[in-house]
Amino acid sequence: MRVRELACQAPHPVASYPVAHTVAPASRWLSGRRPAFPCRLLSLILLVPFLLQALSAKAKPAPAVDSGYLPALASADHLLQAWHSGDVENGMALLTTHAKESATTELVERFFSNAGPSAYEIGRGKLLKRGRYEFPVVLVSAASKNPRRHFSSIVVVNTGNNDWAVDKLP
Repeated sequence: MRVRELACQAPHPVASYPVAHTVAPASRWLSGRRPAFPCRLLSLILLVPFLLQALSAKAKPAPAVDSGYLPALASADHLLQAWHSGDVENGMALLTTHAKESATTELVERFFSNAGPSAYEIGRGKLLKRGRYEFPVVLVSAASKNPRRHFSSIVVVNTGNNDWAVDKLP
């Protein structure tokens, strides 16, 4: 009997640790406790396409610029500098005969006359056809207290010998 009493009094090595209760998967859904694994897997699946799209967007190279782009951009910039400073003479020198014929003298003078501070923005141009570019522009004039933005475009053409002129005023 003595041996049996000692065995009952000695602590059992497994009894000192907390016992993990296993719950059947069906009862886990019924009890309201849901595993975190499906939620994490779902969020990972939804996140992967966005990461792949961001990686592919960075890999696209910029479009190549041909040899006529820079002189065409410079001509558009010179015209807008003449507009900004109100210089009708230099602005008229940058226009093609087609642009001069299609725009009346009054329209050209009104375009180059700015009352008050002004500014401009030139966007990336696109090649319409060989020797002809179109540049989106924004003309900002502050004749009154509120600045006014005018969205338009400038068409620049190659007139020969790598001379570029503005064929369409904004």
